[in-house]
Amino acid sequence: MSVNLATMLREGTKKSHTMAENVGFVKCFLKGVVEKKSYRKLVSNFYFVYSAMEEEMTRLKDHPVISKIYYPELNRKESLEKDLYFYFGSDWKEKIELSSAGKDYVNRIREIAKSEPELLVGHSYTRYLGDLSGGQILKKISQSAMNLSDGEGTAFYEFENISDEKAFKNEYRQSLNELPVDMATAERIVDEANDAFGKNMEMFQELEGNLIKAIGMMLFNTLTRRRSRGSTELVTAEQ
Repeated sequence: MSVNLATMLREGTKKSHTMAENVGFVKCFLKGVVEKKSYRKLVSNFYFVYSAMEEEMTRLKDHPVISKIYYPELNRKESLEKDLYFYFGSDWKEKIELSSAGKDYVNRIREIAKSEPELLVGHSYTRYLGDLSGGQILKKISQSAMNLSDGEGTAFYEFENISDEKAFKNEYRQSLNELPVDMATAERIVDEANDAFGKNMEMFQELEGNLIKAIGMMLFNTLTRRRSRGSTELVTAEQ
């Protein structure tokens, strides 16, 4: 039995998608406010999340459902390793750690891979289609906000093995619609996709404190410099 899972996922995750875009960290990011320390922590979390998801999907590549959406060209682990090398140096593996929200995310991926592998479809859809859809925009924002040269620290957004992203997304959606799942399973996949959005939001929210501190420090430094200049100008005028 086939269902229109692509449409179900698009319509069923609209609210979650909007909520994710309105998390403070994401709103700041989309407006070009990106603090490198917070960003590299996000990249670290993504490394663990994608590693878990890609390991499980590779293990399950012959599964009747997972096999239909198993596209190795989507894998992000290696590109994230390049970015981590850029942000942390050659010993990046010793420097990165998984946050609390990141652990919950990874644990959920591992859990369903064992108990209900078909639910991994919800995680694949949430992350990969989002990466393909907004990747180039986010890449440009990152480069501009952190003064990055082309090819530095933004490998995550590059899909070198996908020449036509629009065509690929259409193929992926068609594969979703051809999955051998019934309506009840399709609904559980949509629920899992919403949960994946929630897991992402929790990771973003963890970073808000660091971002607010960084923005506050930048404002403080700016005001301090202005006051210092003002005091100098005042003394000069009085003389």
